Amino acid sequence: MSNHLPKPENAVAAIRISSVKQGLQGDSPEHQKEQIERYAISHNLNIKKFFIFMESASKEEQPVQEAIDYCTKKSNNIQVFVIKSIDRFTRGGSYLYDHLKIQLEGNGVRLVDIYGIISDKKVNTLEHLGVEYDWSKYSPTKKTEILEAERAKDEMRDIMTRMIGAEIRYVRMGYRVRQAPFGYQNKKVETPHGKRVILKPHPRESRWIIRMFELRLQGNLNDKEIVETINSLGFKTRTFNKRDPNDRTRVIGKNGGKLLSDKQFWRLIKNPVYAGINTEKWTEGNPVKGRFDGLVSIKIFNKANRGKITIEDKNGEISIFKKKPPSHLLNKQVKNPKFPYKRHIMCPKCSKPLYGSASRGKSGKYYPAYHCNKRGHYFRVALKDFNEVVKKFVISLDITPEYAEKLKQHTLKLWKEKLKTIENDSQQLDNKISALKVTAEGTVNKIRKLSSDVAIRYIEEDLIEVENEIQQLEEQQKKTPKKLIDMDIVMDNIKYFLEHLEELLLYQSKPLKKAEYFSLLFEQPPTYAELVSGTPKLAPIFALKSTLDDTNIPDGDPTGS
Repeated sequence: MSNHLPKPENAVAAIRISSVKQGLQGDSPEHQKEQIERYAISHNLNIKKFFIFMESASKEEQPVQEAIDYCTKKSNNIQVFVIKSIDRFTRGGSYLYDHLKIQLEGNGVRLVDIYGIISDKKVNTLEHLGVEYDWSKYSPTKKTEILEAERAKDEMRDIMTRMIGAEIRYVRMGYRVRQAPFGYQNKKVETPHGKRVILKPHPRESRWIIRMFELRLQGNLNDKEIVETINSLGFKTRTFNKRDPNDRTRVIGKNGGKLLSDKQFWRLIKNPVYAGINTEKWTEGNPVKGRFDGLVSIKIFNKANRGKITIEDKNGEISIFKKKPPSHLLNKQVKNPKFPYKRHIMCPKCSKPLYGSASRGKSGKYYPAYHCNKRGHYFRVALKDFNEVVKKFVISLDITPEYAEKLKQHTLKLWKEKLKTIENDSQQLDNKISALKVTAEGTVNKIRKLSSDVAIRYIEEDLIEVENEIQQLEEQQKKTPKKLIDMDIVMDNIKYFLEHLEELLLYQSKPLKKAEYFSLLFEQPPTYAELVSGTPKLAPIFALKSTLDDTNIPDGDPTGS
């Protein structure tokens, strides 16, 4: 008589890790799979399907629900659900554990673990009388299972409390605990608080971010043109792995590598992290100065954002303001060429910006004037008289020859720095075009070796995309000025305008530009009364008859060159 083993039971196995890092360094899916396979052999189980989950099992929506749904389908013919341990099944506590297990038992599927804590043995307390009720049946291991489920939940709570609590403290101290934002990379350094993570400039991405702010400051390009310029320098978003939804440890492709968009440009420009300031929910809404240098200074950040978002640093106390136009300006022209000085000359009563408008008299005639009468006081000056005060003040200005020479030298220095930036941008553009041409040539050679029409069609689409990008970059290259400005002519213009300031500040054809030039005369915006008395605080460039060293030379000049 021959011995026959019973027919194996069909089973499903669930494997769970909390993160990719755990999968690579800790309780990996491969390790769990090996343990379950050995258990299946010793218990005569046929594993029809493995489910691998890379998610936290503490959530209300449990990852293993997908595997349970598979088991409850009669057509799949599953009798056993195998797990390594209860904490790999769920960390949601006894309630969620019971809820999941009942779904399996209700469909005739037993839940087992390789450590033998879960048992399918049932005891009937009325068996000696030959009677059975639902309430008389129970599992002797039920209490142990519930205790284990609660232990897993408590363990999860303890781990998360220690980890998240520490991370919150370090974030509030200015360290980094998350993925580095675009333009930075994380770096571990020795600190008084042990080895901690700070941000340091990314060798490639940081150049694009800094260039965005530089172009925004220059003001000669609109945002769309800035985006096109940055893309021409080779900008691409970060690439990241695309994972198999059924096996989160397996990489099936790549995502990212996109060009800069208008919306992304504005998200980057408005992000205070590029000025070294961190803002997130763990700081309770308070901006925290990071323990790293920003890619740009707070001053440059504020200028690039043009008042839409402003960072203030008062003795280490950081504040961020998102300014909106006052309600009385929402439907009015803030930059009104009829009143160009209203943002540059302050009210003598409250030192706030003036208003400009024309009131109509009884005769129907309009009387334009600068005024301030909405802050508990009254000030009003007719437009004609206001402009006359500005004119007299400008005519009274003079610049020493010594300072004029120093300003010219400083302008020449800035021009050389600008030339270097243009050359670097041009070189990056050439390198990008060369790299794309090599890619296109390699793609053509690949097509020649293929025989599948489908494969050829897909590769041809890639080739067309590369050729379109080359064409766009070559068009961008054509826009780059080939003939540079003659700096001798620029220097002569600087000298002329310094000697004839009134032509620049009074007879400029564009009123708003004229007012902007006028504002460069001052270290801080003057009040109307200071202009009348001739006592405003002038910028170093107009410190009359004084000897100035190079450290006092400002970054700009009245010509805007």
